[in-house]
Amino acid sequence: MHIALNATFWNRPYVGSGQYARSLVYYLNRLVSDLEITLIFPQIPGEPEPEAVPPSVRVKKVPVRAGPMGKVIFEQIQFPRACREVEAAIAHVPYWGAPLRSPIPLAVTVHDLTTLLVPEYRRSLKARLYNALVSASARGANHVITDSFAAKLDIVDYLGVPEEAVTAVYLAVGPEYSVRENSLLDTAVLRKYNLPDFYILYLGGYELHKNINTLLLAWSYVGPALGTDYPLILAGRKPQTISAVYPDYDQYIKALGIEEYVRWIGFVNEADKPVLYRNAELFVFPSRHEGFGLPALEALACGTSVVTTIGDSLPEVIGNAGFAVDPDNDRAMAGAIIAAVTEDNLRAELKQKAQQQAAKFSWEKTIAETLVVYDQIAGGRRKGKG
Repeated sequence: MHIALNATFWNRPYVGSGQYARSLVYYLNRLVSDLEITLIFPQIPGEPEPEAVPPSVRVKKVPVRAGPMGKVIFEQIQFPRACREVEAAIAHVPYWGAPLRSPIPLAVTVHDLTTLLVPEYRRSLKARLYNALVSASARGANHVITDSFAAKLDIVDYLGVPEEAVTAVYLAVGPEYSVRENSLLDTAVLRKYNLPDFYILYLGGYELHKNINTLLLAWSYVGPALGTDYPLILAGRKPQTISAVYPDYDQYIKALGIEEYVRWIGFVNEADKPVLYRNAELFVFPSRHEGFGLPALEALACGTSVVTTIGDSLPEVIGNAGFAVDPDNDRAMAGAIIAAVTEDNLRAELKQKAQQQAAKFSWEKTIAETLVVYDQIAGGRRKGKG
């Protein structure tokens, strides 16, 4: 069987859709013997060629214009045309941006409905029009794949897609996320980011739905309780502008009087992330809306327990390997953080449970369940490699 995959995010592995696309292709190519894969890559003038493509995966480059309109034209016209040209049996769009019409059976992965559910993300006319377009395209796809059962319920409830046309397929992490330490590497990475002996980590985005302000408010209790020996490390690209989508975090930190307890370290290279996770005392992930919450699973795989929220899928991901609190309850968040750091027996128990919970997720399971969807919309059987 021949799969054509929309590779819009292929060269952006630092965002969720890019990570998903690359991992999906890597493991499909590695585990499935009779599957052909062609990446339909939107080639914008002056931008890099597709990077890190497995040798047996084909690439069809499609010249596209830069900007949002070029992206829409690629999604709606050029991608389905290219699928027909390469004679693929199935088209798969691994993010919420499928064409309204497809010449071949179409699967679309809708990771979450955050842009639809958060009012601040749909205030502009452009955002509302795009939401309407991709909502209609999801309803017209042969099948929708999503990352969790919470996300599946949202898709059924808000998009009106029939329940039988939506499949929840959990994500997974690569083998680099593990408890296995390399003392020389770990020491070098920790020095690179000037990290202290003890720290509590947040690593992710800073959009409004990530709920960083509640975490900072919780730190007005955690900071004085744990002191400067256990700072909150904020990792990831710091917002350069202030808007309804990106609050003024520095001003809020100053207003709360917690400057001495909080430290920004900025962008973290993908290769360095496992080191930061496994050396943290705790990982905090206060998000309100997540289709899955991959950073939480990355931390668990590194043996680090998690304090998160009951927002959407997150309880599915962490199981009993951490705490999930109300995303609006800063006191509960603070209490969970303090307990997870200071109570030795609890810390040891959560560390053990973290590894057990992470072991429930694997790319082998993700691929097997994705192949069931491919079979369902196109028929036929395939055999695994090895």
